[in-house]
Amino acid sequence: MKGSRQDARNRRHSRVRKRVRGTSDRPRLAVFRSNKYIYAQVIDDTDARTLAAASSQESDLRSSALNIDTASQVGTLVASRAKEAGVENVVFDRGGFKFHGKIKALADAAREEGLEF
Repeated sequence: MKGSRQDARNRRHSRVRKRVRGTSDRPRLAVFRSNKYIYAQVIDDTDARTLAAASSQESDLRSSALNIDTASQVGTLVASRAKEAGVENVVFDRGGFKFHGKIKALADAAREEGLEF
């Protein structure tokens, strides 16, 4: 029996999460993409705390459609907020999505802003 696309993404995400764990030294940069929006969070899994977050639903990004430019703006925003919180190094959690297109644009923008992963 064939599962849904969501089931397949959940399986891929669980494979990624077996290896990727955010600590207080290197929190996890988790990315979620829906058809309309993209979200990014910097998470410390040991304390179960979100240190920084950004999304394309914020007021200054909401008017633009979800495309590569919007994803890179979210990446820049989450990286600057993470640096304000004192985070320099992160581990990247692509959330079961391909490292391609909008996910890659977000990651590249966060790297250019100064996050290391």
